[in-house]
Amino acid sequence: MSEADPAPAPAAPFPDALLHAVAALPGLPGVYRFFDAAGQLLYVGKARHLKKRVGSYFSRRHDGTRIGHMVGQIERLESTVVRSEAEALLLENNLIKSSQPRYNILFRDDKSYPYLRLGSSAARSGTPAAGPAQPQAFPRLSYYRGAVDARSQYFGPYPNGWAVKQSIELLQKVFRLRTCEDTVFQHRSRPCLLYQIKRCSGPCVGLVSTADYARDVQDASAFLRGQTQDLQAALERRMLDFAEQLAFEQAAEVRNQIGSLAQVLQQQAMENVRDQEADILAVQVQGGRACVNLAMVRGGRHLGDRPFFPAQVADGALLASVEDGGEEEDGAAHDPPMSLETRVLEAFIAQHYSVHSPPPLLVLGAPVSAHLIDLLIQASSHKIHAVWQPREQRRAWLEMAQQNADLQLARLLSEEGSQQARTRALAQALDLPEEGLERLRIECFDVSHSAGEATMASCVVFEGHKMQSAQYRRYRIEGITPGDDYAAMRQVLLRRYGKLGPAQDLGVAEPGPSPSPEPGRARWPDLVLIDGGAGQVGVARQVFEQLGAEVGRLVGVEKGIGRKVGLEELVFADGRDKISLGADSAALMLVAQIRDEAHRFALTGMRAQRARTRTGSSQLEDIPGVGPKRRARLLQRFGGLRGVVAASVADLASVEGISTELAQQIYRALR
Repeated sequence: MSEADPAPAPAAPFPDALLHAVAALPGLPGVYRFFDAAGQLLYVGKARHLKKRVGSYFSRRHDGTRIGHMVGQIERLESTVVRSEAEALLLENNLIKSSQPRYNILFRDDKSYPYLRLGSSAARSGTPAAGPAQPQAFPRLSYYRGAVDARSQYFGPYPNGWAVKQSIELLQKVFRLRTCEDTVFQHRSRPCLLYQIKRCSGPCVGLVSTADYARDVQDASAFLRGQTQDLQAALERRMLDFAEQLAFEQAAEVRNQIGSLAQVLQQQAMENVRDQEADILAVQVQGGRACVNLAMVRGGRHLGDRPFFPAQVADGALLASVEDGGEEEDGAAHDPPMSLETRVLEAFIAQHYSVHSPPPLLVLGAPVSAHLIDLLIQASSHKIHAVWQPREQRRAWLEMAQQNADLQLARLLSEEGSQQARTRALAQALDLPEEGLERLRIECFDVSHSAGEATMASCVVFEGHKMQSAQYRRYRIEGITPGDDYAAMRQVLLRRYGKLGPAQDLGVAEPGPSPSPEPGRARWPDLVLIDGGAGQVGVARQVFEQLGAEVGRLVGVEKGIGRKVGLEELVFADGRDKISLGADSAALMLVAQIRDEAHRFALTGMRAQRARTRTGSSQLEDIPGVGPKRRARLLQRFGGLRGVVAASVADLASVEGISTELAQQIYRALR
C-alpha cells in the first residue's frame, strides 16, 4: 500500500469518514485511538509510521473471526503525532493507564514502590534543627514511599515493604545506624533500647562522633550498592590499624562488625557480585489468564518478587496481532507471529517501565522485540541489556521467578474457578439467566446502629465474580425514629435508586460489554439482597413498586434457627416460598460472603460515626475558641456530646476555661 493511496476496500463496510481519516494519516511516528459508535475507547496503539500501521487494520479480511468482530466496531479514529517512537511509547502507555481501553492488554496501575532512605527529615525539608545534637549530621535509616530528591540517599526500589524493613534490620545489626524520628532524636536524654541491644550507636546522646557515624553511613551505602568485597577489605584494614595502635577495644568492635557482615552475606543465598541491578521477568499464560512475576535484584541482593495479572489478555493479543508486519518496508520479510507470552511480556515492559526506571539488566522469560528495548534505552537514557535463556546465576533467578509465576497463576485460576462456580450456582438457584454471568451485578444492603445511635446503612457491590470495593457506598441515616430499621432501609433504597427512574428489566444484560456506571453513581442491578427477613423485604418491595422497578430480583437473607451460619433462608419479594439452600451449597456461600461484607462495611461505618459523635469531634471542633483541652473538659463534665447539647448556658459557663460569651457561642453552635 503506497502512502498516497487509501487503504484497499475492506471486506466489511466502514464509515467513509473513517476511511478518509486513515487515508489522511501522515507517515510519521505517533499514537492512534479507535472509538466505537457510542464514543467508547476501543484500542490505543503506537506506530513509527501511522499510515502503514493503521492501514493494516482495514486492508485485510477478518470475516467470521473474533478479530473481525472487534475491528468491525471501529467507527472513529483519532491520532497524535510525536517526534519519535520513544515518545509514542510513553504517550501510548500513559493513555492505556488513564483510559483503560477495551481491547488493550491492561496491567493494573501499581502503587509506587517503597525505597530505603538514608537521610534526616530536617535535611530534606531544609529547616535547621535545634539542640546540641543536629539530626542532619546523623542520617537516619527509614522506609520511604514517594518522590525522591537529591538531599537524601535512596536505595531501591524494593518489591514490597517487607523487603525494606528486612534490609533496615540487617543494616542495624552491622552498622548500627539510627532509625528514630528527628523529633525523638532531638529530645533524648539517655540511650534508647536499640542502643542497649547493639542496634544503634547512640548519636542522639553523643555516644558516637560525627566522623565515625559518617564512616558507618558510607559503609552502609557501599553495602546497599553491592560493594561487599571492598567493604569487607576496608573493615579488615581498619581492624588491623586499630590493633597496631594498641586500640584493642576499637579493633574488637570492628571485628564484631566484620562477623555480623559475614553472617548477613551468608544469609543472602542469592547474593551475586556480577549483576548489581537487575529485574527478572517471568511470564505464564493459562486458561485465558496471564501472570508476569517481577523479581528484583538491587545491590547484588535478591529482594523478592511481585506478581501482576493483566486483564483482556486474549482480546488485546488478537487485536495487536493485526499490526504484525503492518509497518514493514515493501519486500521485507515479516517476523514470525508473536506468542501470547511474548505479547503479554511486551505489554508489561512497555507499561511498567514507562513509569519506573528500568535497571541495566533485564532477565526475560520470553523473547521480546529488540526494537522495544531500543525504545526503552532512548526513553531512559542509559544502557539496558536484555537476556533471554540466561545461564548460571541468572538462570537460577529466572527459574525461581518462573516457578513463582506458575504458582501465582494456579492460585488465581483456582480462586476464580471457585468464585465462578458459586456465581453459576446462585444463578441456577434463583432461576437467573446463565449467559453473561461475568456481567451479573448484585447489590446488598444492611443497616447497623448502636441502640439507635449513629445509624449507618451500607451498599456493597458484587460484579465480575468478585466484590467491587471501589463501588461500595455508606449512607448516614437521619430524620427517623432511632432504632427503626424499616425506616432506615426505606431511606437508603430511595437514596440509592430514587434518581435512576423506572427500571424496565433487572435481568442479566444481553451479551456484550456493559457500560460501567459513572463514579459514585448507582445503576439498576440484576439482583438486590437485603440483610433481613420478611419485614425488611416488605419495605424494600414498597420502595421498588414506588419506583416502578421489578420486584422479582429482590431477595432477603433471613437468619435461620439460632442465627447459625449455614441455616439462612432466602425470602422473595414476589411471593415465592422461602428456600433453604443448605449449609454446603455453593450458592449460599456466595450469598453469605456478600451479606457478611455488607454487614462488615455498615458496622465499621457505624462505629466510626459513633466514635465521632461521642467525642464530639464532628461538632465541637468547628466552634472557634474550643480547643482540645476545653473540648475534653466539656465532654468529661457532661458525659458526651449529648450532654453538652442538653446543657444550658449557665451549665456550660461553669466549666473551667469557658467564659459566659464562649458558653453562649457553644450553645448557639450546637443548636
